[in-house]
Amino acid sequence: MKRKTMKKNNKFRSGPFLVMLLLLAVAVACHKSYTPKPHGYFRIDFPEKKYTQYQSDCGYGFEYPVYGTITPFQGAVAEPCWINIEFPAYHGKIRLTYKDVGNNNVAAYAEDIRTLAYKHNIKADDIIERQVSFPDRKVYGLVYDIRGNTASSLSFYLTDSTSHFISGAMYFSVKPNKDSLAPVIRFFSKDVDHLIEILFRSGITFCI
Repeated sequence: MKRKTMKKNNKFRSGPFLVMLLLLAVAVACHKSYTPKPHGYFRIDFPEKKYTQYQSDCGYGFEYPVYGTITPFQGAVAEPCWINIEFPAYHGKIRLTYKDVGNNNVAAYAEDIRTLAYKHNIKADDIIERQVSFPDRKVYGLVYDIRGNTASSLSFYLTDSTSHFISGAMYFSVKPNKDSLAPVIRFFSKDVDHLIEILFRSGITFCI
């Protein structure tokens, strides 16, 4: 009878022990390190690249995307020949300004564009300068590729050094985020490259 009683007592004692093991296993599982997955971004659908012609009364012309809208530049410093190419669906725009050079002001205008580009240097990861040259038309310029969480991601200027000076900058009216904006910037940067190339390549270039 004693042996049977001892076996019975062992069975009862093993119950709390099993419960403790289970609780310990649950505690260990709950304290496993968890690495959250990185946040993704919504897919952005872009339209097909198509362009239409614009001819300004100020003596210059170019091709701009059919998904853009030409609007006059607004603001206290605005001048008649300044315009925006707006892309409402993407909260972006390319701002274009024009100057009649005269009095050899090319160097001063070019320095103004450089100063504006490098104002983003505080937040920019990098600013890459790319020279633009069309020797056959005696047209030269510079493109500033501004990388990082900045208000403007690209700016440029072009001039024939004798009569005309045109500059532009690309802006997005959203909180700067280089990761989420990267595909949008790449898409519209190609439109800027197209504008620059066509501006001085075809017969719609600066008309005197």
